[in-house]
Amino acid sequence: MEENKTKKRPRKRVRLLILMLFLLAAGFAVFTAAYYRADAAALAAMNSDEGATVSRTDYGWFFDGPGEEAALIFYPGAKVEETAYAPLLRLLAERGVDVCLLKMPLRLAFFDMDRAEAVLREHDYVRWYVGGHSLGGAVAAICAAKHPGDFAGVVLCAAYPTKPLDGSMTELSLYGSEDGVLDRGRLEAGRQYAPAGSEEFVIAGGNHAQFGSYGAQRGDGEATITPEEQWTQAADFIAAGIDKAA
Repeated sequence: MEENKTKKRPRKRVRLLILMLFLLAAGFAVFTAAYYRADAAALAAMNSDEGATVSRTDYGWFFDGPGEEAALIFYPGAKVEETAYAPLLRLLAERGVDVCLLKMPLRLAFFDMDRAEAVLREHDYVRWYVGGHSLGGAVAAICAAKHPGDFAGVVLCAAYPTKPLDGSMTELSLYGSEDGVLDRGRLEAGRQYAPAGSEEFVIAGGNHAQFGSYGAQRGDGEATITPEEQWTQAADFIAAGIDKAA
């Protein structure tokens, strides 16, 4: 009898382990299935016109404007549909900074942190920048720290570096004054990793979600400016910083 009890214990442990793995997988599936979707304004910005051409690529999307020397590789924020950033990225392309928008696995940038490296082989530019929004910006900064010779700088929209950036780079950091999602303590800590000559811009009245176009975000502050105003100010700051660093 004792021998039968001993044999049953491993079977119970195996069944319990299988059940735990199933519950974890189910929970993760539910977590990734809920995400912020691009709204009508974002979808409209995906249409090509005389200002910029938008095309589908292996890595995501390419916003091609009149510029020929500088390009930005952009990582989207966590659980945000990448096309939600089309209004901001279109404005950048129109200002002479072409943009390679990455489509990330399960809309989480940390699942393909070095994706930007593959994009470098797809286009030919004199100066490359890498950046992103929120978690996407943090991942972009990690990528830049790992590959300092490939990028002229980083663009951090409501994000911060967690590792030292090479002194040859330029960091352009921007966030909204009403941002309720950004961790201000980590933002302050991240300033120690910024190269000399980096620039920071606070968008008065802006918040976290309005770097994209996907509606309100949980925990965010209420913006006192329109999304269009935030996109324009962000695009002006980024384009001017990239032009200044040329």
